[in-house]
Amino acid sequence: MSHADADGGLATVLRPVRAGNGFEEALEQILQVVRLGLVPGGERLPSERELADRLGISRVTLREVLKVLQDQGLVESRRGRYGGTFVRPRPEAPGEDELRRRIRGVDVEDALRFREVLEVGAAGLCAAEGLAGERAGRLRAALADTHDAPLADYRRRDTFLHLTLAELSGSPTLTAQYAAVRATVNDLLDCIPLLVRNLEHSQRQHTALVEAVLDGDADAAREISREHCAGTAALLRGFLT
Repeated sequence: MSHADADGGLATVLRPVRAGNGFEEALEQILQVVRLGLVPGGERLPSERELADRLGISRVTLREVLKVLQDQGLVESRRGRYGGTFVRPRPEAPGEDELRRRIRGVDVEDALRFREVLEVGAAGLCAAEGLAGERAGRLRAALADTHDAPLADYRRRDTFLHLTLAELSGSPTLTAQYAAVRATVNDLLDCIPLLVRNLEHSQRQHTALVEAVLDGDADAAREISREHCAGTAALLRGFLT
């Protein structure tokens, strides 16, 4: 994923927080950035100044948030000229205990249904409104990025494509809710194997979905999106329930 694409993903998730819950909402949003893989393991988060500006919080509050993430082993702080706060790589093959911990308390059916409602809705809105110019270019670029993805990076780029579609729907509330539920779905997906045949099928659906959206065919976009979500849901139900 290019730097510009990653930055676009951050702009989708990081928003000014409400004054009363600044610490909690800032923590939630940066956790989403990490869980969604918008900043991959081993790479640096934006600077404290940039994060504080995006979130509308003080540097003091931001440092409290980063301290929590560091205590949880999700990020690490490095000093020096090339220092900053870096996302720690997640284990390539989480153990059984780690997988159980991630999905403990998750209502799988609820998460999958909510994800479908939001994705189908976003696809329909984008197609009905019509995407042109820079907005159409962003969607095409996000799709192309998934086609070039090495297997280990596929899920992150797939996430970015769907986040882009959610943001282009024009509803900040839908986008925020989608980022949250997608983080939960990604935790579930980490518990099952990456199946090459499924990924090839998903890519064909992605291409058809983007074509339907750019053609302005809202009915087709909604149906392809619904079918795409159903395929993922079937795999997760099969492995996890």
